[in-house]
Parts: sequence; structure tokens; C-alpha cells
Amino acid sequence: MTIHNVSLIPGDGTGPEISSVVQKVLEATGVKINWEVVEAGADVIDKYKTPLPDNVLSSIRKNKVALKGPLTTPIGTGFRSVNVALRKELNLFACLRPCRSYQGVRSRFAHIDLVVVRENTEDLYAGVEYPSGSKEANDIISWAKGKIFPDAAISIKPISRTGTSRIVRFAFDYAVQNNRKKVTAVTKANIMKFTDGLFFEVAREIAKEYEGKIAYEEKLIDNMCMQLVQNPELYDVIVLPNLYGDIVSDLCAGLVGGLGVAPGANMGEGIALFEAVHGSAPKYKGLNKVNPTALLLSGVMMLRYLNEEKAAEKLNHAIASVIAEGQSVTYDMKPQRNDPTAVGTREMGEAIIRKMKM
Repeated sequence: MTIHNVSLIPGDGTGPEISSVVQKVLEATGVKINWEVVEAGADVIDKYKTPLPDNVLSSIRKNKVALKGPLTTPIGTGFRSVNVALRKELNLFACLRPCRSYQGVRSRFAHIDLVVVRENTEDLYAGVEYPSGSKEANDIISWAKGKIFPDAAISIKPISRTGTSRIVRFAFDYAVQNNRKKVTAVTKANIMKFTDGLFFEVAREIAKEYEGKIAYEEKLIDNMCMQLVQNPELYDVIVLPNLYGDIVSDLCAGLVGGLGVAPGANMGEGIALFEAVHGSAPKYKGLNKVNPTALLLSGVMMLRYLNEEKAAEKLNHAIASVIAEGQSVTYDMKPQRNDPTAVGTREMGEAIIRKMKM
């Protein structure tokens, strides 16, 4: 039997208690996992003098697979985001966010089955910014006479052929491997003709390689947001630059019930980090109250990545069954949030384990 080496970052706030439950549930699938636990986030600054110790990165580089609980980015440490730093340091260029309806989850929509593929490394999230009054900002303002107010701060938006090519190809390959039908590329190319225009240009070139296998279309970001609310069933795999992808992935999570049921993965060449999309909710720390579903579903994604498809399907079915029954679920999944029959994080995990054994 294969033993998989996986780095586990428990997270902070409610992260450790969620991660502990998910770890036990994954072990109950029968898949053999050798967990290498490494610490990151706000809670470890006093211990390591940084929210992202070097051993975290070295562990993930060695094991090639990681599962991460929610992390808090502390203020005033020099980190824009620990999560962003992980993506950049490990070159995890693709953010994969499946958004699927589960019976029993409250939502205005049903039968949603979308996959958002977001570019992770460039666009406005590249972090090339200059404050108002800086030499760099003033130089850029001087190049664009009359177009920018003299007291403006400047953020630069890079979109490259290299970055676009690899994220679009990732989206098409995912579509082929998962029997999807269509890829929709989304930008604002009617306004940003060179950056967003390049994204469409490269996407069209790559789409030709998949003709006859995967359909391709383009949408403008503003229209896409409206279409997703009006006609979400028309879309399948959606590929976007970083900022638009950030917004649309949360919009799609809203279609299926919110971030509490939104799994995610950040993937690069031969390396992947699976995570819950939601925050660390420190006010609920230690209360055994928060919903573990998002990280559990991220665990399902991880099992599939490890080619443990049978275990992934068994776990996904157990999660879906427990949610549909609506009994052993946390307070936020009850029709009334003050329902006294709501269970805790651990108890929901135990119910899923029992369901897998049936």
C-alpha cells in the first residue's frame, strides 16, 4: 500500500481544531498518510520571529503535497499575506476553486457545478505598487501626461504571455481530465486592451489545440458576474487573471452557500497545497463550533490529486450524505443558527467517519 508524505499546516485561530478533525477523517478513509506537521501564521511569530518559517517551505518542497488550515496574516510584519507568500515562494501559479451545490446547504441556487481557475502570480496581486509622491509614482505619472492625477498612488498590472499560457493550459487540461465541456476566459479586454487583451490573445491560441474536445468562449468580467447570477448553468470551467479570479471565486462560492463549503487548491509544477478558502475566525477559537466542510472538501481534492480516487469518492459521498441529512451538522448549516441540535466541529467529523463505515 502506498504511503503518502503530506505537509500539514494546522493554521491558527480555529485552524488547528478544524485541521485535527480533517486529519482524522482522512485517515479513516484507509489511505495511508505520513503527516509532517509544520507551523505558520500569527500564532507562531513569538516562537519563530516570522509567520512563515523556512521549515514550512522546505517541508512542502520535499513532500510536494500540503494541506493547510486557515491562517491569519498579522498586521505590521512585512507580509502582505502568508497565503500569498506561500504561493509566490512555491510558484503555485494556479488557484483551483470547485463550486458545487450540496443538498442541505442553504442557497438561493441549486445544481451549481462550476470550477474557477485563477492565475495566482501576476496582475495587480504581483504587488508592484508605489505610494503617492514617490519618485516611481511621479515618473509614471509624467509618462502619462493628463491621464493621472498628480497625487495618485500607482499599482502596476503585469499580464505576461508566460503566465497566461500556463494558467489557460492548466484550465484546458483540467477540463479534459475531468470530463468538462467548456472553458470560459474572462477579462476586461475592451478597456485594458494590452494586458487583458493579451490574456484573450493567448487563450485563443491555446484553445485551438483543444478544438473538438473542449469548447471555448470569452466574456467580459462585468457581464460575467451578471451571467453567473442569472444563468450559472451555462458555465463550466472559468479561467481568469488574478484579481477577477479572486472576485469571481467568492461570487461562485456564494452561489453554493458560502465560503464554509468552498474548497481550494494552489498548484504548480509537481506541487500542490490544498486549503479551506475561509478565514481563521479567531473569535471561535477553542469553541468546537466552526464548520469543517471546506477543509474536508479540500481533503477530497487532495485525495484525487494523490490518485486515491476510490477514497476520495467515498469521503465526498459521506460528506454529502451528512449534510443532506442535516442532523450532525454545525450551527451555520441548520435552518436556524441557534438550533440546539447543532453539533460541534469534532462531532460533525465523527458523523462523516461513521457514514464512511456504513
